[in-house]
Amino acid sequence: MHPATDSRPALLLAMGPGIADRLLTDAHRARLAVLTRTDPRFVVHDLADPSPRAAAALAEAELLLTCWGATPLTPEVLARAPRLKAVVHAAGSVKHHVTDACWKRGLKVTSAAAANALPVAEYTLAAILFAGKRVLRSAQRYAELRTPHGWLEEAAGWGNHRRTIGVVGASRIGRRVVDLLRPFDFEILLYDPYAEDPGPGVELVGLDELCARSSIVSVHAPQLPSTYRMIGARQLAAMPDGATLINTSRGSLIDEPALLEHLVTGRLHAVLDVTDPDVPAPDSPLYTLPNVLLTPHVAGSLGNELHRMADQAVEEIARYARGDAFAEEVRAADLSRSA
Repeated sequence: MHPATDSRPALLLAMGPGIADRLLTDAHRARLAVLTRTDPRFVVHDLADPSPRAAAALAEAELLLTCWGATPLTPEVLARAPRLKAVVHAAGSVKHHVTDACWKRGLKVTSAAAANALPVAEYTLAAILFAGKRVLRSAQRYAELRTPHGWLEEAAGWGNHRRTIGVVGASRIGRRVVDLLRPFDFEILLYDPYAEDPGPGVELVGLDELCARSSIVSVHAPQLPSTYRMIGARQLAAMPDGATLINTSRGSLIDEPALLEHLVTGRLHAVLDVTDPDVPAPDSPLYTLPNVLLTPHVAGSLGNELHRMADQAVEEIARYARGDAFAEEVRAADLSRSA
């Protein structure tokens, strides 16, 4: 036990099995050991765990460090954490584990959504540039032909010069994508019902107009009841022949059956990192269509990118230990319009 005079906050790590070892480096754990009264190698996977050590750690905790697989903080869990004051989430959305009971209790909450936004935006930028150059199609054709070919003739409509890119959603990720697009020779359109000033070089338009004018549409709106299938049959039909739809948000934002109609005919192209359901059925055409790049939800942080989220979370813990406000505080009111 730590001496009673130790004024550092007690921290408990609470996340899914195996996550902490992927998230935290030895340097992160060493810093946590300095900043807090905690064993940075002890992780509780289920906060309902009745074992004495887990129960004692939860009862003492002033801070929770959470990540994917964290236990929902229900009234029952919070009743066993009388000293808890703050939740530091080393990932994006907190909706799956921060409940109404947390806000009623007055807990402070922060997340590493800003750190997680960067790899999604990077993936999107790469997808946009590759879509404009028809990289997927040219690679397939090259493998088929295996001989000299008139690429200039075939690629007459390809390229990224003054192409119109439509960004759906001025979310944290959507804004990051816009920023990454600024140095390129693109016309940038933005749709978001809450956006007011998109900044220089960006035109704020309605969703239908964005789809009709854009060669590439990239979806970055949050998953909310109001955004369910927001890219529907009308919007898809309005997209120009040969246009590409990119989705790194949530599969439910797109009317997938309507999209498939356009993909099967080859009229549209798609880069889909998310689908509805999360894993398409084994016989889904999405796996084999030549005009679809399907990836298994890898746009967000993975591999060494998890350490960026850990960096941000540890910095927030350092702020709390100093008595400072969180730099990336999440408020209950934010969740009605965010992921």
